[in-house]
Amino acid sequence: MKKLHSSDGFKSSGGSPPPPVDLCFEDHGSIVLIRPVSPAGQNFLDRKVGDSETQTWGGAVVCEPRYVEAVYRGALAEGLVCR
Repeated sequence: MKKLHSSDGFKSSGGSPPPPVDLCFEDHGSIVLIRPVSPAGQNFLDRKVGDSETQTWGGAVVCEPRYVEAVYRGALAEGLVCR
């Protein structure tokens, strides 16, 4: 049995690590939570999503499902990685 000596699984497999995620979309049925998980994600939400009346939950923006696609597309257009 051959042992791998690399502690980095991506190096040993020849693959690339997944890109860092900026925004995480969590579907909870009647609402979607848009959670920033990087400074770029937080900056995007601060600049482009909501206003002083926007509801948040645990650091995530609470969004109605009908607006999610526009937010998602806007984030992708700015080069953010979404999950």
